[in-house]
Amino acid sequence: MSEHLLSIGQCATLACLLEVTAPKPGNVHRGADFDDLTYLDFAAAAVAMGPAFDATAAGASLGQTVLTAVQAMRSAVDGNTSLGTILLLAPLAQVPRREPLAAGVERVLAGLSTEDSQHVYAAIRLAAPGGLGQVDQADVAGEAPGDLLHAMRLAADRDLVARQYVNGFEEVLQFVTPRLYEGLAAGWSLADAIVRAQLQLVHEFPDSLIARKCGLDVARQAAARAGKTLAAGVPGDEDYYRAIVDFDFWLRADGHRRNPGTSADLIAAGLFAALRDGMIELPLRFY
Repeated sequence: MSEHLLSIGQCATLACLLEVTAPKPGNVHRGADFDDLTYLDFAAAAVAMGPAFDATAAGASLGQTVLTAVQAMRSAVDGNTSLGTILLLAPLAQVPRREPLAAGVERVLAGLSTEDSQHVYAAIRLAAPGGLGQVDQADVAGEAPGDLLHAMRLAADRDLVARQYVNGFEEVLQFVTPRLYEGLAAGWSLADAIVRAQLQLVHEFPDSLIARKCGLDVARQAAARAGKTLAAGVPGDEDYYRAIVDFDFWLRADGHRRNPGTSADLIAAGLFAALRDGMIELPLRFY
């Protein structure tokens, strides 16, 4: 019997479910839907995508995994719930469990091929994410570049997901996952630890999706408001929970254009790393 209770695909599915269930400000969660995407859409996509990550753990290429996962997502929901999460989970899922993630993901990324780039570009076009616009080099509407990492470097200053491909998943593995662990070590519920980690991430790294849809100034406003929310207290404090409600109201006040969706993607990837390495174990104390 395997020493691991969950397969890599199950870790991916559960990470996505935990991320979307936590009541993170501005995001879809169990108590808040968007007009065009619901909590059940995210849950259905999480279940549909899981087998793709088991396949990459068994030897499928990164590009094929990304494309297969996006195809599964689009078969389950009428929209893009999870492209950023898929792009983050695919390299992490390809690292054998006997190998540390930080070193392993560097090796995986160094081995990307032209075919990987073609599959990833096809997946991005199929997912049709909002707010991408056009760029002069390596635009997703054009031909896929031969070097996917080069395209990610071009986007790294404006997109946190792309930046992970360039810096060895620094924000995921050195920021998100440690803060999840710190929250759990402090005795907080997993839900509180996830929400706190999201606030810290939005504060330290202005959200890429907000910046694409609303401009960098608005993303910086969101970062400042996240900082004020953190300063209001810690889980268990009434002032802290009131500050979260206020921040959530501000994020949702412009439709869902201020949705910190890129931060949610990094939270899902951090949760995957924590599940994969046994930092989060079953049974869960979520609330």
